[in-house]
Amino acid sequence: MSLALTPVRRRAAAAVLTAALLVPLAACGNDDSKDDSGKKPAGAAAPKADLTVLAASSLTDVFKTAGAAYEKEHPGTKVDFSFAGSQELAAQVKQGAPADALVTADTKTMDGLAADTGKPSVIAANRLVIAVGEGNPEKITELKDLSDSKLKVVLAASEVPVGRYGKQILDDQKIDVKPVSQEPNVRAVLSKVELGEADAGLVYKTDAATATEKVDAVKIPDGENAIAEYPAATLKTSEHAEAATAFVKWLSTPAAQKILRSAGFEKP
Repeated sequence: MSLALTPVRRRAAAAVLTAALLVPLAACGNDDSKDDSGKKPAGAAAPKADLTVLAASSLTDVFKTAGAAYEKEHPGTKVDFSFAGSQELAAQVKQGAPADALVTADTKTMDGLAADTGKPSVIAANRLVIAVGEGNPEKITELKDLSDSKLKVVLAASEVPVGRYGKQILDDQKIDVKPVSQEPNVRAVLSKVELGEADAGLVYKTDAATATEKVDAVKIPDGENAIAEYPAATLKTSEHAEAATAFVKWLSTPAAQKILRSAGFEKP
């Protein structure tokens, strides 16, 4: 019997051989969602969303930088910030303002929102300084100088974290200060000094660092100072829970911490 293949049999055999060769090639094919190691690139699985983050006024400059860095690392995600005093942010959360995450300048305000947030994590710390006009025309060198009735001193209101910290350190040193005004957030205090409407004010060191052309900072010794902690948390009403969680976690990563350190914030 002849073993030669008929044309039909030859075509069938070729088809079987081709299929057999394609199987291992398919198994070795590239997966665009993975790198050469077979792992997904960093951020590849991060959910895409337009996030709204409520943040303390003292984070205004640094968070603009951090937000841009986050968007670059996570294409398709946009981060919008709403800055205000922590007490104002808390009121917005209570009123149901549409937002995804919250960062305050104190743990007390965040603790009061436990029913509205996920578990918070402290991402940074800060300290107070005495903001004075450029060149320190009034020659202010220490906290007790602020008790001089001839000086126009401005403070934040006591319900504002920086105002509460300021009252704490002044009370601890038994220094009586009668401010000419009490402002709703730290940036308002800084602005008064910048504009020459006040001789001095208590602000965070990071805020004073944003206005070095118009404001000098008088250091307060650690033993007389207070440490402000910045907790971050997701909001339970967020419509982008997974993306909000990813952003809050990112704030504790080396990349985000480097940005915070460069702006003068301290390790939590």
